[in-house]
Amino acid sequence: MSEPEIREARESDAGALLNLYTKLDWETSFMLYEPGERRHTADEMRRRIREVKAQENSTLLVVDGGGELVGLLGAFGGRVRRKRHSALIIVGILQEFTGRGIGTRLFERLEAWARRSGVHRLELTVMTHNTAGIALYRKMGFEIEGTRKHSLLVDGRYLDEYAMAKLLD
Repeated sequence: MSEPEIREARESDAGALLNLYTKLDWETSFMLYEPGERRHTADEMRRRIREVKAQENSTLLVVDGGGELVGLLGAFGGRVRRKRHSALIIVGILQEFTGRGIGTRLFERLEAWARRSGVHRLELTVMTHNTAGIALYRKMGFEIEGTRKHSLLVDGRYLDEYAMAKLLD
């Protein structure tokens, strides 16, 4: 199997991206949406891709596994002047493709983009029990800035999240 390609999302990816989000929602409890809760359409996803491309401080990277999207990393920059230097990160990789260095490659590509785009602060949240995610983020230079107590309600249980960030020189 060839190495999956990491590239910027295109409007033509809308349907495949929606399919990826839906699979991730069913496959893991680490994403924000619960299975079946995501109600986006391909047209809405196409519009969202267009919006992200129009923002200098935002990007949406996808992992193309040879005709199927198998991962994504979105960086969504602040829209007000005081937050434009900062981008909120979301990431998801299908289980079948984890452990292959794709997460590392996504974050390396993200950091190169951020430096070119003038983004100084990368931030994300992660459930405190997501040990694989936390290990990846620490490896990529993110630090825990605090704990968001009971920030999520998953399967009837309140869960904590870490707020993590990385500052770029």
